[in-house]
Amino acid sequence: MSTEENQQPFENRTDLSGVEKLVDAIRGEIGKVIVGQHEMVDLLIAALLANGHVLIEGVPGTAKTLTTKLLAQTIDSDFSRIQFTPDLMPADVTGTSVFNPKTTNFDFKQGPVFSNIVLIDEINRSPAKTQAALFEVMEERQVTVDGKTYPMDAPFMVVATQNPIEHEGTYRLPEAQLDRFLFRIDVPYPSLDEEIEIIAGSYKRKNKLNISDLAKVVSAKDIQDQQDVVSGIHVEPELMKYIAEIIQSTRNSSSVSIGASPRASVFVMRASQARAAMKGRDFITPEDVKEVINPVLRHRITLTPEREMEGMKPDQVIQMILEKVEVPR
Repeated sequence: MSTEENQQPFENRTDLSGVEKLVDAIRGEIGKVIVGQHEMVDLLIAALLANGHVLIEGVPGTAKTLTTKLLAQTIDSDFSRIQFTPDLMPADVTGTSVFNPKTTNFDFKQGPVFSNIVLIDEINRSPAKTQAALFEVMEERQVTVDGKTYPMDAPFMVVATQNPIEHEGTYRLPEAQLDRFLFRIDVPYPSLDEEIEIIAGSYKRKNKLNISDLAKVVSAKDIQDQQDVVSGIHVEPELMKYIAEIIQSTRNSSSVSIGASPRASVFVMRASQARAAMKGRDFITPEDVKEVINPVLRHRITLTPEREMEGMKPDQVIQMILEKVEVPR
């Protein structure tokens, strides 16, 4: 099933001009500050279009937090940042009921998670009970306190960061929590040329950076509208089967002790739809699946102790699995 053979039937099925405008506008504003890191930026935009959450891993100083703040600045919506620390309590995230002496009732005071884009810095710095406060809100877009449910305003996106090299005083995220993130983005060091450009940019700005200078180029409604468009991107039955076979293979691989869940299958499809739309296509191809498979699966599979002792990484095993699954034509 070649791209050329399928281009014509779907050519005018969906109007993607809104997606193109949104993507170009956000890329343009973030690119005024961030040098390189194109994959991180594109995956953040893809997650936004796919209505998913993102976990970003990288050593300190690789612009994880800054990029998220810049993304939020380009959107005319609410933004909150939560610094996870060992003494943070669940109520500090979701909110709590406060006694009102005037009415003699308890009024609910919303926590910082009640926002459109929520940045959680160093999510693994808080213990399990605080991490668990995110379970319901990430999956169901709502918070339940004292038996009452409070829905989140759309769009809603959680972007969490964590440091992969420093483990003292941290709490590993449980698999159930990791599974709620659409992507895990691994942020690499910049290249030599990019680092020179970073230094030159800082020198030009006289070491000052005012994030508020970035324009708000899209609205919350724009995002919701384009999320609806992306969810309608065409997916052939053969590609649904291709995605399912990849996920099934993670459960049967001798290199994997715990494979990916059915949620992973749906997330691969949603991420592929977003990538196709960002490329101006209203149908997905096997290449779209291959491009998103690593960030969707790398936090959803657990390697066997033997593979870990050999120094293998999830991305390597995912590629081994991918090579064994027949690509639809």
